[in-house]
Amino acid sequence: MAVIQKSLRIQQDTLKEIERIAKETHQDFSRVANELLEEAVKTHRCPGIVFTEGVKGRRARVAGTGIEVWEMIAAYHSVGKNAARLRRAYHWLTDQQLRSALGYYKAYPEEIDRLITANEEWTPEHVHARHPVLPDGRR
Repeated sequence: MAVIQKSLRIQQDTLKEIERIAKETHQDFSRVANELLEEAVKTHRCPGIVFTEGVKGRRARVAGTGIEVWEMIAAYHSVGKNAARLRRAYHWLTDQQLRSALGYYKAYPEEIDRLITANEEWTPEHVHARHPVLPDGRR
């Protein structure tokens, strides 16, 4: 993706917060600012989606839940992309929460598909090869 340099006026409190995040996460200012801007654009396009810190960095989640969007979309694929079956699988969520996840997937399919694929790679063999101290499950 092409990077374009732009001049931007930032309020002092916002600047300090970005600098604080950059320092705490050991990232440079531009990377943090760009990540936050990208998240702002995504949440603007997809109401009902928030970004939170997780084990593997910041990820899109359905607001009001701990559910990452990729998890819900993986379930959606597993029920044959049937919205009614997805609704039954996540019966405690509102229709808006379900629509938010599906809408985010429609807007950013490559991101979500990449996360689903990465999760599918965690087979028992992969876990054992990566972490040989853990039981391999073959006993």
